[in-house]
Amino acid sequence: MKYQSKKKALLLLADGTIFHGKAVGGKEGTSFGEVCFNTGMTGYQEIFTDPSYFGQLMVTTNAHIGNYGTNKDEVESGYVKIAGLICKNFSYDYSRPDADMSLLEFLDKNNTLAISDVDTRALVSYIRDHGAMNAVITTDIENLDNLKSQLAKMPSMKGLELASKVSTKEPYYFGNENAKYKISALDIGIKLNILRNLAKRDCYIQVFPYNATFEQMSAWNPDGYFISNGPGDPEPLDASINTAKDIIASDKPLFGICLGHQVIALANGVSTYKMHNGHRGINHPIKNLLTGKGEITSQNHGFAVNKEETESNPDLEITHVHLNDGTVAGMRMRNKDVFSVQYHPEASPGPHDSEYLFDQYFELIKKSAMQKVKV
Repeated sequence: MKYQSKKKALLLLADGTIFHGKAVGGKEGTSFGEVCFNTGMTGYQEIFTDPSYFGQLMVTTNAHIGNYGTNKDEVESGYVKIAGLICKNFSYDYSRPDADMSLLEFLDKNNTLAISDVDTRALVSYIRDHGAMNAVITTDIENLDNLKSQLAKMPSMKGLELASKVSTKEPYYFGNENAKYKISALDIGIKLNILRNLAKRDCYIQVFPYNATFEQMSAWNPDGYFISNGPGDPEPLDASINTAKDIIASDKPLFGICLGHQVIALANGVSTYKMHNGHRGINHPIKNLLTGKGEITSQNHGFAVNKEETESNPDLEITHVHLNDGTVAGMRMRNKDVFSVQYHPEASPGPHDSEYLFDQYFELIKKSAMQKVKV
């Protein structure tokens, strides 16, 4: 499909800075969100469908986006979660044999606005210096005053609860119902590949809405609990935090990823904070303090756990640190089978250095199941 858009578009940042581009596919419209960037060279379809990106305008740093099309099996949720796409070169043609549609068709199917021909190098440098902020992408370039007014009224990501926007409305099951072990998962923005990783370890998972109580999650007598990744600020998630406290008190295994990691920290009285521009990419270096080994990881978060408070908490131990900035990348409770990481061991996209964490969790699940049998 040969196509070259001539429809002008722009990105307007909250501080008034403007970057010019063109509307992908000639699609007209306006979309608001917090602008952020991902440094991954591949995996754009998985990134666009990751619930953790809900409400964000995604800047891709790879110069070419769309060149390998899309595939129905390479999604992390049921639909595109980003608020919009900003890229340099958009490929209307694709060459991968097992792609089932072009990226343009995929975005159009999901009614997602995208703009291309943006100087993304300059844009990413600007975000690095000035931090992630609210923004708007639009083809309505003659109506800037009105757009600035709307942009000024947008709430900050700090204090914004978004998990309820992407969580399941009703509980559902995933995996083989005849699996040996059972897990209750709290969905605050769960990725499909997390469920795949749990299911392939002989686990049957019941997935619960973000505001599910411990009583609801424990009713089917699971062998362990899981709290997922997700979008937004963790601090407003009072229901999820209270559920995490009850899970911890139950002495059953608990594993948390990304937003789930932050919820577990808050359940232990440790605060979180909004980062300057966050960590988003598939090449973030982590050090495992327990083994001394390094890991290259997939990350996507704009909030982090307070390191000083974690270090001073007698119940917590930092297990992983981010080697670029020293932030808390993993922790565990000293006298409980509870641990969490700030990154994505299920990757998709990204390296598989950290998949061992699912094996560690599985060993805790097996131990819990054996204790249940003894009782």
